[in-house]
Amino acid sequence: MGGGGVVIGPALAVAALAAVLVAALVGRAAGLGTARSATLAAGRAVVQLGAVSLLLGAIIGSLAASAAFVAVMIGVAAWTSARRVTGHSVLTERSGAWVLLPIGLAPLPVVGALVAGGVVPAVGVAVIPMAGILIGGTMTATSLAGRRALDELRNRRGEVEAALSLGLLPRDAAAEIARPTGAQALVPPLDQTRTVGLVTLPGAFVGMLLGGATPIEAGAVQLLVLLMLLAVESVAVAVTLELVYRGRIRRPAVSAAA
Repeated sequence: MGGGGVVIGPALAVAALAAVLVAALVGRAAGLGTARSATLAAGRAVVQLGAVSLLLGAIIGSLAASAAFVAVMIGVAAWTSARRVTGHSVLTERSGAWVLLPIGLAPLPVVGALVAGGVVPAVGVAVIPMAGILIGGTMTATSLAGRRALDELRNRRGEVEAALSLGLLPRDAAAEIARPTGAQALVPPLDQTRTVGLVTLPGAFVGMLLGGATPIEAGAVQLLVLLMLLAVESVAVAVTLELVYRGRIRRPAVSAAA
């Protein structure tokens, strides 16, 4: 790629390899235990992005095929988040399947509304990236909110039981304990929105600049992405916490408390 873009060539491969080595070596030297995970994650990223790039080249011209790909993205996001939240695969802890609700509830209507309103063109090359960004945001928000809420219910089990003894309903007792911690899952999108342009230049902005868009065009698209992310992640956190309060999302060890 020429101009202001990234140059595809041997130097890019060397830079990528160096980044993986730094992550692995620092993880080992600092005793973080992440050296192997960083290396495997990088390897998976290469394989997955290569495969997805080839797949998108084949389906991006079809809106129906693009919609099917978005459905696959939601399924993979839910599978990943369920393991993060419950500590188990959906196959062994079925309550994890409930994460499909917060992950898919907000992004799909939002993308549909953007397409229907003419903000996003009804073509795969526009729909898939927008849906991917929003689904990725709700996956992260769901994982953080669910993990923190369930951890809090486990660590403060005695307080939940005390609230129950005072006459609170199970849902209300769980909410009283878990809500403040679970709500911290919104700190990253709030901070990103507050500091955009001052601390960070997010991916959509940089990507459009590298693709030849003007700074005004890139800024407008990035603003839309940030605000949509804030909205869908807020919905995802609220829905996730409600499912935890009601015991739909749970871990076997804390099912009685949650």
